[in-house]
Amino acid sequence: MMHNKFFLRLAAIAVLALTTQCIARADSGKTDGCCHNDKCTGCKSSGTTSKCAAEVTVGAARTAEYIPFLKGKRVAIMSNHTGMVGNKHTLDLMLEQGVDVTTIFSPEHGFRGDADAGEKVKSGVDSKTGIPIASLYDGKSPMPSAETMAKFDVIVIDIQDVGLRYYTYYVTMINLMDAALVYGKEVLVLDRPNPNGMYVDGPILDMKYKSGVGRLPIPVVHGMTLGELALMADGEGWLKEGKPLGKRLKVVACENYTHQTR
Repeated sequence: MMHNKFFLRLAAIAVLALTTQCIARADSGKTDGCCHNDKCTGCKSSGTTSKCAAEVTVGAARTAEYIPFLKGKRVAIMSNHTGMVGNKHTLDLMLEQGVDVTTIFSPEHGFRGDADAGEKVKSGVDSKTGIPIASLYDGKSPMPSAETMAKFDVIVIDIQDVGLRYYTYYVTMINLMDAALVYGKEVLVLDRPNPNGMYVDGPILDMKYKSGVGRLPIPVVHGMTLGELALMADGEGWLKEGKPLGKRLKVVACENYTHQTR
């Protein structure tokens, strides 16, 4: 039954993506696969066929969607060297906008991406910003301490994932969502595309084998973005004690991304 529920939810995501494409094409009155929107800089002509190749905008770049929400709150960020908007890190972007970032959560490989795979990452202070770093990959508890959780109101998650069940970044995200549930915090996911988001493959994890490289009952290649996975985990009751974050979970989706994007 759980397997059927997963694939039904995944099918719904795919249908939504296809519907979005179809609406754009229907609105244009054309059937050549192009949205024919004058504002779409991605529409390119090749011979007699037009194709819409609009540039994907990651959630972190959509600052108008989340900076006002963060203003006046103490913020923690879980990210690493992949959390970039152009040539600027999302942390720097938030600091420039006056966001009060009090804590950096470090996943596997460290916040600056300078630790090897599986290497334990120590807590410390970010040399560039002076903000304290709380490691979530130090070989101790995967959950932040009560002292660390008391330093902020909302957790921002911005990290590039690859859509594989044994990758640790989504596991770290789920652990932070569990911590937010326990301590009454909010979670904001700034979404990024899944480079393997166009397909699903492999068996669903038997949860008796749950570990730090397999946290949810999902296939090996699950096809979802981190934002979609966060919403699914929340909605399916996969968080601590089956309780949801509900309205305390927010996702800023990518623009122009679908599960056919390559």
